[in-house]
Parts: sequence; C-alpha cells; structure tokens
Amino acid sequence: MLSYTFLLRWFAGLCCAVVLVSHAAAQPPILSAQSWLLLDTNSGVTLASHEPDRRLQPGSLAQLMTAFVVFVALGEQRIALEDRVTVSPGAFAAPGRDGARMFIEPGAAVTVAELLRGLIVSSGSDAAVALAEHTAGSQAAFVDRMNAEVRRLGLVDTHFANPTGLADTQQYSTARDLARLTRRLRSDFPQFLPLFREREFTYNHIGLATQNRLLWSDPAVDGMKTGQLDSSGWSIVASATRPRGSTSGTWDRTLVAVVLGAPNDGVRAQEALRLLNHGFVEYDTVRLFRGAQILSRAEVLKGERSELPIGPEADVFVTVSASERQQLVDRALRTEIERTDPLLAPLTKGEPVGRLKISVPGKVLADVPVVALESVPPAGLFGRAYDAVRLWWRRRN
Repeated sequence: MLSYTFLLRWFAGLCCAVVLVSHAAAQPPILSAQSWLLLDTNSGVTLASHEPDRRLQPGSLAQLMTAFVVFVALGEQRIALEDRVTVSPGAFAAPGRDGARMFIEPGAAVTVAELLRGLIVSSGSDAAVALAEHTAGSQAAFVDRMNAEVRRLGLVDTHFANPTGLADTQQYSTARDLARLTRRLRSDFPQFLPLFREREFTYNHIGLATQNRLLWSDPAVDGMKTGQLDSSGWSIVASATRPRGSTSGTWDRTLVAVVLGAPNDGVRAQEALRLLNHGFVEYDTVRLFRGAQILSRAEVLKGERSELPIGPEADVFVTVSASERQQLVDRALRTEIERTDPLLAPLTKGEPVGRLKISVPGKVLADVPVVALESVPPAGLFGRAYDAVRLWWRRRN
C-alpha cells in the first residue's frame, strides 16, 4: 500500500468524480410533495431528501428514459437524426394528457430530430410512440430496452410499462432513481442537453411549449422534464447549472432537484426551485483533482516499462456544507492511494489499479478508483523471466 499526504488549502482546488459521504448542513426546506431529492451531479452526493425511495408512477418523467434509449440507439448508429419516420396509426392515436402531443399526422414523414423535440419539449405521447417504433420496431420491444437500461444503470426501484408515461400500475420509479438517471443522461449525452433547455418550438405551424415553467423564470435552469397523473400528482425533474471557479480553473456546478407528487403545477415548480437554491447556498463543491492527473508512478514488473503513471480517470469533486467549508479552511487533507504492489504487465490504459481515499481528521471525503494512465505491453521472454525471478525472490524474503 502506498500512502502519502498532500497539505492543501480547501480552495486550492487541485484535482478527481467521486463517491462521497453526506455531511451535516442547514435544515432543508419543508416541502408538500410526497417525495423529493436534491443531487449534486459533480460529486454524486445527495444533499437533501424526503422518502427518496418511495415508488410512484412517474407520468411524463418516464420520457427521460425514452430519450435515454433513443440516445443510446443514435450513439450506436442504429438510427440517425436525419431518419424520416412514417407516423403509424398507433403513434397518431397515442393519448396525450392535457394536450401533451406533438400533433403528428398519420402517414406523415417526421425526422428523428423533430420527434425528439416533440418528446422533450412538449412531452408528446405521439412522438414517444413514433420514436419507440422506429428505434425498436414496436412499443413492446422498446419497453424491453427501457428496462434493460434500468438494470444496467442499477435503478433498483424502477420499472417501465410504456414509453409515454401514461398511467400504468406496472410503471413506477423513485426520486432517487430519477436523479441517478438524470445524472447519467447528462454525463453520457451532453450533446443533447440543449434540447432540454428549449422552451418552445413550432411543428407543422403549431406552437408547442414546455411545461417546465422554471425554464422561463430562472436562467440557471437548463432542464429537464415535468409529469402529472391523477394517481401520483404533479412532478418535476429540474436541473440548474452555475459556474464555479477557484485557483485551479472554472467548471460548471450542476444540481438536480426531483419533486414527486406535488399538489399542483405552481407548487412543484416552486418547491424544485427552493431545493436548488438550498443546494447552491448551503453547499459548496470543490474540484480536488483533474481527470488523468498523474498522482504517482507505480512500479511495473514483466512489462516493456518498469514504471506506470496512475491517477483518477475523471475529475474528482467533494461536496461539503457551508459550515464545514469554513471549518476545513487551513486543515490538512490526507490523500492516500491504496494498491497492491507490484503491478504486473500487461496493463491497459484506464484499467483500475487501486483506490484513492481523501479524508480530513474524522471524515472520509472521497473514495474513488485510480487507473493506469498509459498502457504497458508485456516484456519479451527474457524480461518476463527476469522479473519472475525478482518477484519470487521478493516474496521469499
């Protein structure tokens, strides 16, 4: 095990993307919703929550997964934004709650790009069905893909029964799972995030507008989706991004507020905004290490090279409350890399080789993987034999 300590001032902001421990902070606002959660997407820390694992029907929030599956298909080049989709009778007839439709016409040819806008901006059930049929051949096959992504992403309290978000007792999710899905959607598909910021667009001479009223009232809000059902009330997933800077540079800090089961449209928006403001005011997120920053050089045996640079694969952030931030100023951070030495070639760039643990007295702030920052091919026969003897001798002594 290799251990070393960096003395860092809290705002030096040197370097790492990260699993954190939640810390005490000011009491979060009291909301009237059935369930809610506030997530810092940089660090992955839950800043506040109330019954975050309560299963509720998500309404049109289910379309976040519909978009996710379509984005996966686009990334795998199984479909393209320029594809022209012929609207089926089933897509045309898809019921939309309170006018949540794109108003596509049967037999018309609509591009995938246009359908995505209809799905994301106006929550169009007809657009959701058209995208599902084009992506997977049928709604049933598309729902199978939705639930396959549920399993892959580890969303343990989520199941989908349709791509539209219409009421179904077999369709449910939680504030925690929807926050996790939103974080992955934002990190995996940043090229599509501008769609979630759009407030309105026109299709076939019909003006369509988002139901996310926060996009109209707060310039920091940049997504994501609203939903409403009689059985589960009014819900929203709202994200907001504000720049954060330090001596190590500037990055964007993004929070996601999930509010499920509010009594009406105005309350869900107000409570989501209260959560976002609470997170920005009461917490701070600091980047300690940059992705691919070399933290150490490890010994390698049986390789073409005897040394390997190692470090975090992605930026590492830590999140603390405002009160803790003041307490941590001028205190030493202990940074420890744990690994089993020596490393044996071949090693591939990005391969995990240990863990990075960041702590202050009495607290673990981060525990993240450390990876090989370069590849090390195996040595020739003589080199491997020589290092095998060296390794045997070390173990013997």
